[in-house]
Amino acid sequence: MRARGAQVTDIIILVVAADDGVMKQTVESIQHAKDAQVPIVLAINKCDKAEADPEKVKKELLAYDVVCEDYGGDVQAVHVSALTGDNLMALAEATITLAEILELKADPTGPVEGTVIESFTDKGRGPVTTAIIQRGTLRKGSILVAGKSWAKVRLMFDENGKSVNEAYPSMPVGIIGWKDLPSAGDEILEVESEARAHEVVDWRKYEQEQEKNKEALKTIEEKRKEHQEAHRKDREKYGNLHWKERSFIKYQERKEQKLLRPKEKVERDSNMLPVIIKGDVDGSVETILNIMDTYDASHECELELVHFGVGDISENDVNLAEAFHGVIYGFNVNAGKVIQESAAKKGVKIKLHKIIYRLVEDLQEELSSRLPCTVEEHTVGEASILATFSITEGKKKVPVAGCRVQKGQLEKQKKFKLIRNGDIIWKGSLTSLKHHKDDVSVIKTGMDCGLSLDEEMIEFKVGDRIVCYEENEVLAKTSWDPGF
Repeated sequence: MRARGAQVTDIIILVVAADDGVMKQTVESIQHAKDAQVPIVLAINKCDKAEADPEKVKKELLAYDVVCEDYGGDVQAVHVSALTGDNLMALAEATITLAEILELKADPTGPVEGTVIESFTDKGRGPVTTAIIQRGTLRKGSILVAGKSWAKVRLMFDENGKSVNEAYPSMPVGIIGWKDLPSAGDEILEVESEARAHEVVDWRKYEQEQEKNKEALKTIEEKRKEHQEAHRKDREKYGNLHWKERSFIKYQERKEQKLLRPKEKVERDSNMLPVIIKGDVDGSVETILNIMDTYDASHECELELVHFGVGDISENDVNLAEAFHGVIYGFNVNAGKVIQESAAKKGVKIKLHKIIYRLVEDLQEELSSRLPCTVEEHTVGEASILATFSITEGKKKVPVAGCRVQKGQLEKQKKFKLIRNGDIIWKGSLTSLKHHKDDVSVIKTGMDCGLSLDEEMIEFKVGDRIVCYEENEVLAKTSWDPGF
């Protein structure tokens, strides 16, 4: 979104907090400004705070080749406070001065050119775009083309929502009358008639279709080569075998490639998270999808994008989520009472967020919930074997270990393991735990006891260690790091 803004604008106002200094997003914005070769005006904000240090900000920016006038550079720096309104007029004057020095001008005549800044669907007005006019004068009734959509301008409004009849270069304007929703960043061009608009849109759709066909042909060719290579290897593998041997080997391979059993299918489904993304505007959806593109933990749980779109959550979204056993994520959108009741009835989760970071955190938690729990061992107590002997029970001889508890306590109901020279010899449970001749359930530190295992073939040795432990399930966490 920052990159798109840098490409559209003529002057960038770089806002840096006087208390925080240069942050990661500041560095990213500076890089976008350099890439677009757009001049910067520095606005140092929060100068009303006691801990504000504007000079520190200017020094930090030197490392990124942003040199303020105070340090011999050409970047104007204005100390402002958005809270109190201090120096905001000075910031406006600095911007106008730079525009005059650069002789920034636009032609208000001729066909309209502009850029879609954002697009969204309004219930009462249909597809709406906010745009910057860069050339020409936009009027009601103008025919526009953007991406694979066109519009006959029905209504225009300014940044305050007030209806306007004309929009001049550099003016931000809302445009109503689009047949489909263009994407943020699409170039707006004026054409002479609706027939010409149809022609342009149809050609662009045809070009996109041709591009898709090229990609499909490329994929088919790659698959064909893979199959040819596999066939060649099979011929080399089976070429010298008798037909009976060849048939037997192929039968064994088919057995290994049998269909998924129901249990295996459930396990596979639990390791997949299908999602539906709905956002208030096209740019929001684009940002969420870009974050999802960084997902690199498919080996843990597959993240599948079923559908995305702009606008409130609909019954169709709920039906899709039910069919794919997915989750609906909404950013700055609503889900009506009827939709929420329908989702609850169908067992579909709808998660609504106003902050994009919270949505991503929620997505991480949902992915983590699909992962199998990890088991952690916690030691309850340890004992060392001081003597070994056996007792007769019926006709069987049962090995018994005489032990002393060194730390913690031994609890008969817990799990145990026998360790010899650092290696685990046995894991299981106890059949008996005695203190002198009494059966007990707990033996504490410093006490002696006799114990026998549920595995009679295990032989004790003096010096072996008996460890009493318990297993706790710990919720796994996805390794995906979206980068913020």
